[in-house]
Formats: sequence, C-alpha cells, structure tokens
Amino acid sequence: MSTTVLAAGDHFVLPELLEQELRDALPGADPVVRRLRLPWPHTPFGRIAEVDEASGTEDQLIEALQGVRICLTQMAPLTERILAACPDLELFCVSRGGPVNVNMAAATRHGVAVSYAPGRNAVATAEHTLALILAAARRIGDVHTDLRDGRWRGDYYDYANCGIEIDGATVGLVGFGAIGSRVARILAAMGATVLVHDPYVNPELLAGVAEPVTLKELLSRSRIVSLHARVTDETRGMIGPAELAAMPRGSVLVNCARGALVDYDAVCDALDSGQLAGAACDVFPVEPVPAGSRLLSTPGLVLTPHIAGASREVAHKAARIVAGEAARFLRGGAPALLHCANPESARRH
Repeated sequence: MSTTVLAAGDHFVLPELLEQELRDALPGADPVVRRLRLPWPHTPFGRIAEVDEASGTEDQLIEALQGVRICLTQMAPLTERILAACPDLELFCVSRGGPVNVNMAAATRHGVAVSYAPGRNAVATAEHTLALILAAARRIGDVHTDLRDGRWRGDYYDYANCGIEIDGATVGLVGFGAIGSRVARILAAMGATVLVHDPYVNPELLAGVAEPVTLKELLSRSRIVSLHARVTDETRGMIGPAELAAMPRGSVLVNCARGALVDYDAVCDALDSGQLAGAACDVFPVEPVPAGSRLLSTPGLVLTPHIAGASREVAHKAARIVAGEAARFLRGGAPALLHCANPESARRH
C-alpha cells in the first residue's frame, strides 16, 4: 500500500518543492502526495491554539491530514486537537531550525515523531548579517534615504560622520552556532579581530578564528556587536541600557537572531545620544513592526522585515532536508531520523 504524504508548503517553501525533493529522495517509490499551500508570508504567521509561529488553521490541517502518514511542512500547526483528529499521522517534518509550531508534548503522547531542519538558512542569514553590518557601519540606510529625497550628503566625509571599516575592527559575536560561526569566518577573512561569547561552545572550535570572552568583555572591547543567540530565559532581554552603555561610544549593534534578545527602546535612545553610531535589525519584538514605532523614525537604524533567511537556496535546502528525513523514516522508522526532536516517541505502525 502506498504511503500518503501531505506537502503543506507555503509561498516560500513551495508544496511542489517539497513533493519534488521527496520523490528525488525515494527513487523507484511512488508515494501519494497531497499538496496544501498555506498563506505565509502573504499572511503573517502567528499563534494557533497552543503553538506559535504557525500558518493556516486547525480545521484546514485536520481535513488535509486525513489518511496521511507523513507531513512535510514549514509553518503548519500541529496541536493537540489536530493530533487527536489525525490518527494515521506518524511523522511531522518541520523545515525550520526548530519545531516551534508543534505541541511537542502532545506529539510525543500521540506517538508522532517530529523532525526539523537545523542549519537550513545558516548561509543566507550569515550573508544577510554581513550586509547589515556593512550597512550600519557605513550608514548606507540614511544616505540612501537622503539621496532618494534629493539631499546630497557630502557632509558624511566630515571626520565625525564617517563610518568604520571591518578590516582592523574588533567585532563581537554573541553565539557561535551554525550562523555565528560562518559570520566569524567571514569577518576574520576580512581582517577583523573576532570575539565570541557562547558559554556552550567548545573553545577548540574557535581556534584560529575567534577569541572566547565573557559578555562583559565582549561589549567593552567590540566596535561592532552582532547577535546570534537563541531566546531562552537566560538570553531574553540580554542587551538593554546597561549593556549598550558598556560598549565603546560610536559602536554598531546588529540583530538577525530574535527580537526578544534586545530592548529596542534602549537601542533608539543609544542612537539618539550617539552612544551607538548605527544599528541594524532583521527581527523585532512584534512583527510586523507597529505603525508609530520609534524603530521606524530613529536615524542610524537599518531595518529589514525578517528576511535574513530568505533565499531560493534556503527553500530548496529546507525541502531537501525534510524529504531526506521522510525517506529515512520510511526505511527505518523513527530511530533512523537524523534530526528528531522527540526521540522518545514510538512509531505506532
């Protein structure tokens, strides 16, 4: 009997990409593949029942998952209600760095293995981080706006207004995972002295690339600080007024990680006072950024709408990773998965 798979894609990781990568991963097989296109990013993701950062509805998924053994998705929710209504589901593959749109406890209770796609957007996000570092350090956002508005800002050649170079600068990275480690190698190749604060990294991995330091030392020494940490109870709000004040005057802050790491009102204050010469952010506490937010009017701030991981290559990598997981599952069950988030779940069939 053929396995039925739901390719619940969206407008980024397309359903047809998920299906094609699955068929490529299963040569000679002929799974029954249903396609579902969720509205993200045309409609922002949000909370659905008890899970976050999801797209679509519970009713939509319940209907689409009837008789489905494996679901490949990026944004579809997996809630207690969906699990209870879809007894044939055995594997739920999330093509993201973590399955935040899944009720993990419920999935485990229902015996559904959950897989994810670590590192899928590491290259894209590292490259975007570098772009924001350069944009903030050289004030590209402000001068672009001025020039579009008909103002030729020759005064940026004034010594006090000039930006800074990467070569010879000390750059501090908070986090040295798949993204931070790539940023570190790029910056080191550009001639920067790279400092890293990551209490969970093996110092041997930093050899020849970066120097491990405390957060306090990183802030005091770095002309540019870039964040690459996950949001935990330990890191939430880790960059606030005191931390910004500890940085050298005229420094640059970049955040392509998560908005919850930073007190953005404090960042705006630091830009207004000159404590920060520039800042750049791809992530925010509330997305989309509300109209009237200080972030939209503070000079020296470069903003992008959470697109650091948006490249065509990422969409293909994401689909390929979860398709590979589905193929391994069909050949060897949950123990064969490379990126299982709940290995304690038992395959029921």
